[in-house]
Amino acid sequence: MQIRKVKNRGILFTFSDTGWDFNIYFIKGRRYNYIIDTGLGSDTIKPVMEYVKETGKETIVIITHHHWDHIWGNSAFNGCLLISHKLCREQIIANWDSMLAKNHSYCRGEVKMHLPDLVFENELYFAEDKIKLFHSPGHTPDSISIMDEEDAVLMLGDNIGDTVEDIIPSIYCEKDIYIDTIKSYLKLDFDTCISGHNTVLAKDALETVLHRMQTDNSHPS
Repeated sequence: MQIRKVKNRGILFTFSDTGWDFNIYFIKGRRYNYIIDTGLGSDTIKPVMEYVKETGKETIVIITHHHWDHIWGNSAFNGCLLISHKLCREQIIANWDSMLAKNHSYCRGEVKMHLPDLVFENELYFAEDKIKLFHSPGHTPDSISIMDEEDAVLMLGDNIGDTVEDIIPSIYCEKDIYIDTIKSYLKLDFDTCISGHNTVLAKDALETVLHRMQTDNSHPS
């Protein structure tokens, strides 16, 4: 596991023991702690929880989308507010058994279904901490992104590919919807991107994504 400080109040936890990287992001806000995605089970959450304990603040857990590698550690946060898009909660219920059966070898520690407590459709804003959550369909229809307005950091889940070389993600919605999401990102005031699997990237990586999506016929509308 690698721990990296990002800007003034972010910590990026990157896990690589599965043969591919996945990220969990922690933001220390003025009022709340924010943890974005929960990885592969309770064991992957333990180092993150050490940071949480040191702050003495309440923790809000944000799930970017319903895929198994982003939700299996949810139950480690029993008693914390867990937030997702409305569709995410529905998709966890619909797909939990099949995702677990297909990918159980990746479980790290305890893995139990723990559903979001609070869901939204368009946008949710924590004004005191300058944290905005918003619907950003692309990789999946239920995908959301998180804008840390104070640090100018955008967390966009799996709406960017897993590596710099494969920067276009798998897309489970219409191509035009994904392109609109990328265009909406580019209108925001940030300079740093955090994703579910890739390294820390600059905003111009999204310009590359947009250009490739607009010129690559392998991703039909």
